[in-house]
Amino acid sequence: MQNEGTLDRGLRVVVGLVLLALVFVGPQTPWGYIGIVPLLTGIFGFCPAYKIFGINTCKDC
Repeated sequence: MQNEGTLDRGLRVVVGLVLLALVFVGPQTPWGYIGIVPLLTGIFGFCPAYKIFGINTCKDC
């Protein structure tokens, strides 16, 4: 079950990786671990918040 389109998934993966990079480089803040959420939702193509609000950006689903 997916509810994210290709562009949406790609952006989530990029944002997730950038946020995770904050843990290791830059300000080295633990807040960067929040990047796990968009990274995982982008990889799996499913967003629980989209499900709750009835949003679907996947055209083939």
